[in-house]
Amino acid sequence: MHTLMAGVISLFLLASPGSAHMPAAPLASVTYSMADRYGNTFVNDVFSDNILLTLAYMRGAVHEGERVVWGAVRAPFTYTLTLKPGQTFAFHDRLLPDFQGKVVATTNAHFDSSEGFRSDGYLVGDGVCHLASFMNVVGKEAGLSIVAPTPHNFAKINDVAKKDGVAIYYDPLAAGSSALQNLYITNNKDKNVSFTFSYDGHALSIAVSESAPVLLPLQAALSPLG
Repeated sequence: MHTLMAGVISLFLLASPGSAHMPAAPLASVTYSMADRYGNTFVNDVFSDNILLTLAYMRGAVHEGERVVWGAVRAPFTYTLTLKPGQTFAFHDRLLPDFQGKVVATTNAHFDSSEGFRSDGYLVGDGVCHLASFMNVVGKEAGLSIVAPTPHNFAKINDVAKKDGVAIYYDPLAAGSSALQNLYITNNKDKNVSFTFSYDGHALSIAVSESAPVLLPLQAALSPLG
């Protein structure tokens, strides 16, 4: 009897609103300055804008076909992306066969001028590889399953080790090479995993955390056994 009551009390405490909303400690977190993306100021600003615009598409602040309002894109924000167990995030929607049907979220962006992405004179959308590399670093530190088929070993990404750089490329007419230049992050844990992106106007932070365990309703503890 005492054992049953202890179990009921424990379930009640776990199911109570106060405990259900206790924040989980992050599995990993990183912070990168948007002023340190490249040594040249103009190119740095292009990289920074393209990173922030990608995040604006990801969080639904900008949609394809809409005019980009740069003041809103560059404003501080916090956004959380959650993956359930077994779900995969891909940086864009040209996917390797192994990930077909498994991807539940992308950045919703294709990094071209029609979507408002800027050029540094060399490449439209330049800088988005930085964001993919940031996510690769924090995802690895959190112990998630990461597939990044093409390394960014042809150019330095400031504040990111060469081994962690990720090449991103999207061309609607080159599905195969686009799929190989993508980033795939799968939640290999038995709990929901959230990526929280926070931008304060100067630096971008990304934290990965697990959700609280899935709890049975209190009624389940009171149901007859067997």
